[in-house]
Amino acid sequence: MVIADQAVSGEEVDALFGGLEGLRGLLLAVSGGSDSTALLVLAARWAAGLKKRRKHSPKLAAVTIDHGLRPESRREALAVKRLARRLDIPHRTLSWQGNKPKTGLQEAARNARYRLLAEEAARVGYEYILTAHTLDDQAETVLFRLARGSGLTGLAGMAHAAPIPVGSDAAIFLLRPLLSVSKARLTATLRAASIPHSEDPTNRDPRFTRTRLRALLPELAREGLDAHGLSRLASRMRRAEATIEFAVAVAREALAPGPWRERGPVVFKTAQFADLPAEVALRLLGQAIAQTGNEGTVELGKLELLYEALRNARAPLRRTLAGALIAVAADRLTIERAPARRSSTIRRTGSRRFVK
Repeated sequence: MVIADQAVSGEEVDALFGGLEGLRGLLLAVSGGSDSTALLVLAARWAAGLKKRRKHSPKLAAVTIDHGLRPESRREALAVKRLARRLDIPHRTLSWQGNKPKTGLQEAARNARYRLLAEEAARVGYEYILTAHTLDDQAETVLFRLARGSGLTGLAGMAHAAPIPVGSDAAIFLLRPLLSVSKARLTATLRAASIPHSEDPTNRDPRFTRTRLRALLPELAREGLDAHGLSRLASRMRRAEATIEFAVAVAREALAPGPWRERGPVVFKTAQFADLPAEVALRLLGQAIAQTGNEGTVELGKLELLYEALRNARAPLRRTLAGALIAVAADRLTIERAPARRSSTIRRTGSRRFVK
């Protein structure tokens, strides 16, 4: 039985990083906080153990992103550099340049961090970036997305592996090997090795939603909804998500097979579309809009409103969403690129019902 604040063992390290042995190299995102410092230490131990057992082990490199938002950040980056040197791991500090937004600062900083990490991974020729997201981070993510009204996809939380778009042909993947480990255990690991770490004061700033949600976790845990329970919920949501995505793929092949052109049209027979389970139909509609529209991600709430309008519509009907034109006429539902001059026009006429 694992104790809540027990240091991570050598056997666990092999399991956490299992499957990465044959890779060329791994880029470690290390801010200097307890979680990422533990990632650096554990990855170094794992690589050292591999070298004793086999000829090849992945090369490791550490990167610290200095967002330039706190006066302590430069000192913290230097501390990471010193620790990386002790562990014989190359280290580089990258800075977030340019003006910082007054609103949405945390999201902008996160996007900048991933962009810089992906660029550095591409530069050194590594395809995988490791971050130190923990079990506690997963719990916070589920709570955050629940509060924001996310659907199944959002409540599935963070995945262990996810691609990062880098604007080129290079494929860079984000890996989270510590997603099943609590922050307390990582802190205990550093304490056992007498390795110091920094503390980011913004993690305690109540102006940020995640900080306020983090403060709720102890109270929720006393009611039985702890980090393990929230992580288990995310795991079950991912399982349901995979099942639904399979059903969507089957429905797509049955209703509109073949490759879809960028501007469309994508055409569904209304009777077949109306027979689909609501979640499957909603996602299929979202895919068609994302494919043909030109205004970015389709918001779930707006997509749900459109789907309900379609369910209760009388043909003909024309709506626009995310740069796509959605039209119902006779027995067909058509999704295609909206003409620029009519992208904000919504008209609704007719008397024939869409659904059976």
